[in-house]
Order: sequence, then C-alpha cells, then structure tokens
Amino acid sequence: MSATVRANGVIVAIDGPSGAGKSSLTRLLAQRLGYIHIDTGAMFRAVALMAKRAGIACDDDAALEGLCSTLAITFCRDGESCRVLVNGEDVSGAIRSEEIGLFTSCISARKPVRDALLAMQRKMGAAGGVILEGRDIGTVVFPDAEVKFFLSATARERGRRRFLELSGRGEEATLEETIAKVVSRDRQDEGREHAPLKKADDAISIDSTSLSIEEVLELMERTVRQKLQQGE
Repeated sequence: MSATVRANGVIVAIDGPSGAGKSSLTRLLAQRLGYIHIDTGAMFRAVALMAKRAGIACDDDAALEGLCSTLAITFCRDGESCRVLVNGEDVSGAIRSEEIGLFTSCISARKPVRDALLAMQRKMGAAGGVILEGRDIGTVVFPDAEVKFFLSATARERGRRRFLELSGRGEEATLEETIAKVVSRDRQDEGREHAPLKKADDAISIDSTSLSIEEVLELMERTVRQKLQQGE
C-alpha cells in the first residue's frame, strides 16, 4: 500500500444538505469498514444545545468562543449506535429536537464555533480510519480526504424523511411545514459566510431520492474498498 495511506486507513468525507441520509449512511458505513464515525453535525448541535441552555444568542461571538473553550465533546459507542457526550453528559436525545436543529443552523455559521470544532475534528481524524459527515468536510475540514461523497435528494423527499423521523418520535409536525423548514435550512446553509454548504470538486455525487439506503451504502463501501486496494 502507498505511503500516502494514513496510519489507520483513509479519511472518508460525506457532505450534503439536511435530510439527505448522511447520519444513517455514515453510521452504517463505519460499521462495515470498522471505522470511527465522527458526527460533526452532532458536535454543532451539542454547542447549540449548550448555548441555548446558557441563554447565549447565536450572534454573540465572544460568548460562543468562551463557551466552546469549556466543552469537551466525545463519542461513545453503544452497541450499534453512538452516543454524544458533552463534558460527560449524554445529550444524544436532547440535540435532535427541531428547535435545536434550527438554532444549530445559526450557531454553525459563527466563526468562533467553526474554528473551535474544526480543531477538534482534525485532531480526531488525522490518523485516518474515520468517516465524517457534515456540510463542509470535503471542502474545509479535510480537503485532503482520500474519499469524498456529496449526498443529496430533493427537498420534498428530504422533508418527507424528516417528517417520518419526527412522527416516529411522537413530535407534532405536518409534512408541508417540515418540507418548508428543510428548504429554509438549505438557504441558510448555502448562504452563510463561513464554510457554506458546497460540493467539493473531487467529491462523488449521489442523489438518493430514488435509492434505498442499502443501494447507496453498497456504492459507498465499494468505492472506499477500491481506494484502499489502490493504496492511493
């Protein structure tokens, strides 16, 4: 294998808009490859949760910088799932509410937050053998990742998936309202000043609108294993 391969394997970057299936696919792909799943979206959600608890406005950069300096965000495997811990507290469920999701879009646009989490993410993944998903992994966090995917689906399909997820958790929502929120989140993510949602030039595009999770997963796994075999 080429000397360009990192100590623990390759870095896999999976980017895309909200509701494209990144989290589920990243978790499943990590299991198949025996890689570590670094859920960057959960990290931003964790900061948003703690900022909300502390009453910090999403545009208060000084307060956000101070908050981030006090946070230790880690991931703990629990069977086939991965728990998110902040300073030892399990916040896996609390960070997934619709309220925190919308607040996260604002929080994630702030430079102090992005800088703090960028340093954490790069440290976690430097040796390879990791899969990271988010909105700027292949363009900002790890532009030198050996394998990059950009996962997408129509706004209606992503809204439908999110609606089913919320309904399954017993949260009140309508399909059209959920689709509208997905569209709004897209606008925020694509228009933000710092690290906007953007496909890396060398990323492989996958439109999952009409594909099953298994079909997308098989394509991703095959691509990564081919890269490992090439040793490039």
